[in-house]
Amino acid sequence: MLPALLFQVGEKVLNGGEITFREAVALSRLEGSDIPFLLALAGKVREKFCGDSVNFCSIINARSGRCGEDCAFCAQSARHRAAINVYPLVSTAEVVQAAKQAAQAGVHRFSIVTSGRGTGEKKEFAAILEAVARIRRETGLECCCSLGILTPAEAEALQEAGASRYHHNLETSRSFFSRICATHSFDDRVRTIQVAREAGLKCCSGGIIGMGESFTQRIEMAFTLKELNVDSVPVNILNPIKGTRLEGQKPLSPLEILQTIAIFRLILPDKELRYAGGREVNLRDLQALGLMAGINGMLVGGYLTTGGRSPELDRQMVADLERTLA
Repeated sequence: MLPALLFQVGEKVLNGGEITFREAVALSRLEGSDIPFLLALAGKVREKFCGDSVNFCSIINARSGRCGEDCAFCAQSARHRAAINVYPLVSTAEVVQAAKQAAQAGVHRFSIVTSGRGTGEKKEFAAILEAVARIRRETGLECCCSLGILTPAEAEALQEAGASRYHHNLETSRSFFSRICATHSFDDRVRTIQVAREAGLKCCSGGIIGMGESFTQRIEMAFTLKELNVDSVPVNILNPIKGTRLEGQKPLSPLEILQTIAIFRLILPDKELRYAGGREVNLRDLQALGLMAGINGMLVGGYLTTGGRSPELDRQMVADLERTLA
């Protein structure tokens, strides 16, 4: 017999109500044959509040490595010994060319991502602003940026150049954050999201699951994102990289990942819930179930320091589920 809580929460959320923290934690304790019903419920919520479309985005790692921050998961930290390509900011022409290739692959938006605590030197930020303007002018793609901690003036400059969205992950919950980073605070990340919103930018913010946090701490992060009213929530799944502090972290099971996605959808019924890094290696043949459990956005192609899979495979997966591309 199905738990009564599933019906209670489902009816409430589908009728415009909100799941409570306590209810979300209770759903995290479901197991076995109850989990597919949770995924189906999340799928109904996604269908009602977001429709059937799935939007694709892609990124360019425009400046790689040599980051002075100490994020435990990150191969780009100078404090780690991960074997990655390290390079300064690429040329504006390279960024624009990558955006044009992304447009040909059917993506809806393109993001410029740089390593480091903040935007970098003034001349580098000026080059990024030029790239944003050219992407908007030459491709028509929505342009996003992920440049670290942001000042109000920088946020306003990005908005004026044509950026529509700023990406800055919380990474994890407030209660777990000190376990993964000591060189900046959780509040630094929250403030950057607020600064971006105040400048008129939409916000993309999520985190990484599977870093050793509890399920309850994942739910805590989702409720913080709800409070911040972010527009898009990327769900990264830790893909441990050799040379980082989390290289030996035990991976989550595919079912726990899907259960997390479903509960996030119930907490954030009308937001973009986006597949991001780690889905290929962690979910393997079960990736399609994430779209049935509430996912309605996907980061396609490669990630920052790890590879992805062909966008053609993701387009086929969306088509096989009889969903449409935005």
